[in-house]
This record gives sequence, structure tokens and C-alpha cells, in this order.
Amino acid sequence: MFNAIGYAAWAFLAGASIPVMAILNARAARILGGAVSATILLLIVGLVTAVALTPIFRSPVPKIGLLASMPVPLYMGGVIVALYIMSVTALAPRFGVANTVLFVVCAQIAAAAVIDAWGLFGAAVRPVTLMRAGGISIAILGVVLSQLGSSSVGSVR
Repeated sequence: MFNAIGYAAWAFLAGASIPVMAILNARAARILGGAVSATILLLIVGLVTAVALTPIFRSPVPKIGLLASMPVPLYMGGVIVALYIMSVTALAPRFGVANTVLFVVCAQIAAAAVIDAWGLFGAAVRPVTLMRAGGISIAILGVVLSQLGSSSVGSVR
């Protein structure tokens, strides 16, 4: 169904939605009284959306019995997403959306390279060659430079 261009476009749109989510959820936090309340709302809406989209992804809704048999460490994804959403919700209005996303993206690039290099969490091993390390460094440098010219990274609003 999709080719590399389709997957790249999908990933690009997903990535572009992160700063939008950050600012919208930060505004919701102001109305609801904090990052935790806004995160709870976002996760409830996300759950309803995920269930509604199951036919599009041709994926069944998980059976409750299977959830109980799943290894406990696999639930960490839910913990991580909740902590991420709360963090971005709290940081965006204080540190700026661009600065928050800057550090998130740099950390994602670095963590992804480490996960690939050692095949952590069951990922396929993809060694960090000199060429790949250079590309990762250039990507991180590009993200940092894009923010240095438009804001002061590290300043707290």
C-alpha cells in the first residue's frame, strides 16, 4: 500500500503534529488546572480515536485476556507516553514550543541511534558507522542551529 515516500510523508506529518499537540495541550492545561489534567483528557481522547481508527489500520481491538498475559515491561510505553505528554505540556509554555521540540528531537535522534546500535528492546541491529554518526551529528546540529538563530536556547520564559 505504502512505499518509502508514503511512509516518509506519514512520519513527517506525525512529527509535525507534535508541536501542535504541545501548544494545544498547554492551553488545555491552563483551562483544566495543570499538565496532569490536560494529559488525562488527551489520553482519553487518544483512546477513543485509536479505537475509532482500528478499521483503517485493519487491527482488532485488543482482547482483555491478552492484556493480562503481556509482559509487564511492555506496559512502559504507556508510562512513557503519559510522562512525555505531561512534560511537553508543562515545558511548552515555560521554555517555548520550539526549544522544547529542539531538545525532544535531539534526544530522539541520539536514543534511536543507541537503540539501533545495540538492538535494544528487540530492534534490528543497525551499527553506527562513521557515515551514520556523521549524518546523526549533522541532523542534531541542524536542529540546534535552526533554533539558535530564532530564539535563545536555554532561556526560560
